[in-house]
Amino acid sequence: MSTSETPSRVRLRRLTLSDQDEFCSLVRASTGLHLPWMQLPTTPEEFRIWMRRFDGGTNVGFLVRDRKTGAATGMVNLNSIVRGRHQGASLGYAAFAPSAGQGFMTDGLTLTLHHAFTGLRLHRLEAHIQPGNRSSLALAQRMGFQYEGLSRAYLYVNGAWRDHERWSITAPEPWRPDSSLPAV
Repeated sequence: MSTSETPSRVRLRRLTLSDQDEFCSLVRASTGLHLPWMQLPTTPEEFRIWMRRFDGGTNVGFLVRDRKTGAATGMVNLNSIVRGRHQGASLGYAAFAPSAGQGFMTDGLTLTLHHAFTGLRLHRLEAHIQPGNRSSLALAQRMGFQYEGLSRAYLYVNGAWRDHERWSITAPEPWRPDSSLPAV
């Protein structure tokens, strides 16, 4: 997606403990969309444990919100941020079922890439996607991620070690920051 297509339908907001009830409710409503691809917290206790990952500064979580309604349409994480010579992170994302398929995640990832490459000054993002997750693969391709290969038994998801395709994008190419995008 070209950065000249400024996404105006969504905004990113940092994920906080106050999002617990809304987040868990949306994850429960999205079980059919998320399984077997990922597991997100569905209870307050799971959510509080999951949120600890954002305490150390190496992981950042966002809700993607519809600007018109304020409703959460999905979530995005920048995980395992590594500085120094790497300047990279792993990208995780999920749509919420009530608004899936409406382009909100494309807009949300556009803002996330802008924040990662300009605000956080990262150089490389990787997305690890199970081969059968066609929607997620299509989104990564739309965003300009490039296929790098298959990692066998890469992540433990839903009770089993799962193969994942590795997709990446680097700055500044093909990403060209657009100063008209809002800050996160």
